[in-house]
Amino acid sequence: MVAAAFAPAAVWALPTFDEVRREFRSSETLVLSREGEVLQRLRTDPTVRRGEWIALADVSPALRQALVWSEDRHFYEHSGVDWSAVSAAAWGNVWHQRTRGASTITMQLAGLLEGDWRQGPGGRSVVQKIGQTVAAQVLDRRWRKDQVLEAYLNVLPFRGEVVGIDALSRTLFGKAAHALDEREAAVAAALVRAPNARPALVAQRACGVLRTMQAGAGVQRSAPTDCEGLDLFVTGALQRRSWPPSEGVAPHFARRLLAQAGPNNAPITSTLRAPLQRFAVQTLTQHLRELQGRNVEDGALVVLDNASGEVLAWVGSSGLLSQAAEVDGVLAQRQPGSTLKPFLYAQAIAQRRLTAASLMDDSPAHIPTASGLYIPQNYDRQFKGWVSVRTALASSLNVPAVRALVMVSPDAFFAQLQAVGLPLRESGGYFGYSLALGSSEVALLHLTNAFRTLANGGRFSPVAPAGLPLRPVAPVFERALDERAAFIVGDILADGNARARTFGTDSVLATRFWTAVKTGTSKDMRDNWAVGWSARYTVGVWVGNASGAAMHDVSGSSGAAPIWASVMAHLHAREASRAPAPVPTLVRSAVRFGPAPATPEQPLEAARQEWFLPGTQQALFAIDSGATESLPSRATAQKGSQKDILAAGGGPSAHITAPVPGTIIALDPDIPPARQRLQFRAFGSAAGLHWRMDGKPLGQGSALAWLPWPGRHVVQLTDARGTVLDEVRLEVRGAGVRSKKPE
Repeated sequence: MVAAAFAPAAVWALPTFDEVRREFRSSETLVLSREGEVLQRLRTDPTVRRGEWIALADVSPALRQALVWSEDRHFYEHSGVDWSAVSAAAWGNVWHQRTRGASTITMQLAGLLEGDWRQGPGGRSVVQKIGQTVAAQVLDRRWRKDQVLEAYLNVLPFRGEVVGIDALSRTLFGKAAHALDEREAAVAAALVRAPNARPALVAQRACGVLRTMQAGAGVQRSAPTDCEGLDLFVTGALQRRSWPPSEGVAPHFARRLLAQAGPNNAPITSTLRAPLQRFAVQTLTQHLRELQGRNVEDGALVVLDNASGEVLAWVGSSGLLSQAAEVDGVLAQRQPGSTLKPFLYAQAIAQRRLTAASLMDDSPAHIPTASGLYIPQNYDRQFKGWVSVRTALASSLNVPAVRALVMVSPDAFFAQLQAVGLPLRESGGYFGYSLALGSSEVALLHLTNAFRTLANGGRFSPVAPAGLPLRPVAPVFERALDERAAFIVGDILADGNARARTFGTDSVLATRFWTAVKTGTSKDMRDNWAVGWSARYTVGVWVGNASGAAMHDVSGSSGAAPIWASVMAHLHAREASRAPAPVPTLVRSAVRFGPAPATPEQPLEAARQEWFLPGTQQALFAIDSGATESLPSRATAQKGSQKDILAAGGGPSAHITAPVPGTIIALDPDIPPARQRLQFRAFGSAAGLHWRMDGKPLGQGSALAWLPWPGRHVVQLTDARGTVLDEVRLEVRGAGVRSKKPE
């Protein structure tokens, strides 16, 4: 009476097939592309291993046959309970005989769906057995046979944490459920009765299932079933874990997306484009393989939509090529090198301190700082002399950039970088003038979005959420850069002729459609960048080593730039990219340049049309006749806006202009000692000037290059008769210098 009263109440609470299907939760989360393709699968439930719900039609016919023959031979004939099997089991219990179990697939499913009927350590009680029997008959009336078998295969625990046929197939056999062969199906069926048994016992039962299947199908075999071989197969399969916790082409992006979305096992649609993501992964991997032997193994890439700020591609690492594949290079903090220069020049142009035609002196500079003398160097250790701002930026010359920062000031430039979305950890005063050359640390995502600000005419908006909402929210833009200055900088970075001084005329940066791009290399070739934009997209690429190790001979044109160019070409294979329309308030004017001081007959640069902010244009840019080598910042192009970097000083008619008194020089161990020359400069007649170092003759003339040697030194400037005209004291510090003193 108790069982009869209990059973109906639980039976009426049994779910429908649709409810079971709807409430099924995979232990994996699928990240989908905006087109609906699976980009990444991530395990998010560590307590169980459950795959996707598999329709019965997608299950191997061999497995369906093995399961029915093994567990419920009369499955398609009975009404949920096999009463003949029940009678046989009862008769066997009376006579203490071993018989096949009477539990049908439908009864087992009822026990899996209703916790009250699940078997405990001591087996099921009489009440549980009665309830399970009644529930099986109700299920058989409410559900179709194919629904019962489909649900059973998906909710059945197989071995350990593995639940469901999808997880079992992928974990033990490394394939989908529809591809299981006869032998694999027999092993799967054997695990139903003995999910955690020893491999030998599972193999023995699987052999029996296989023989039963063959006999039931009427298959005549010339040779008996190879149970010994099956034993080896089972042992290997039960030890295998072919289903990794994460699989796909966007692992880093998927983790970031899940962190934003929170715990959720439902598929998440993202903003990524599946074809673009696959191409980006392939291109990055292929190019890094081509750089084999140059000590570079890591890279990262991100593509943003200019208008919406959506992430269209996100490649966090080089995968198997990397020893730190879990590190997300898109978010890692790295030194950006010269990629910060566009924002510096844009700020200087907006403040009317410079124009695109202003002349800058690319020559050795010695800038006194609180911690010593700062001596910027160009990438190739060479100097170009007087160049325009257009050439200095496009050719990525370091010394003019530092001179520009002296005009703007590190603190003002720091504020500008924050405005375009670069959250630097320290202040401008902390980095000093080295901030012009990218001594700070930034993430590729933030740097690429900062270039997107240039692409949008100086308007900044954060990167859009990675998940694709049903109703995308339009980005909210803020003015971060002067629109006119942003256009001029973009025009410079798109000028192939302007970058020819450094990159040549056939540079990989020269695309067949309009793009603006800037490369960068950090100190000692530890980071290499290429970031640029087209009419619709902004692409950022980083190449280096996650460990921070230096690369070997990997420049801006050989490291990240080819990857950037390939991705841009893919994006615009069927889509045009035209130059942006000029800002209406800009002035376009013809300019020409005066002759170089060393060669009066040769112009500094060819005449051209140039863009100006209103009121800053002029027809001629030339070196002031009063300028000397010791005062390289005086040029008519500056209109008095550029301050002297090297002070001329006062005193006698001939005096030392560089270095300044009290200079402390720190030798850089990463630069060959022979390349670290300190430039001595003097104001006066070159014919009558002589230099002494610690009382010994050193050379003569108004300029002299000296190979620094550690220690404290006294530098004297004398006339031809030996009379001391000026004197400065300096100190050279450095480690790792050979003890042999240069001659």
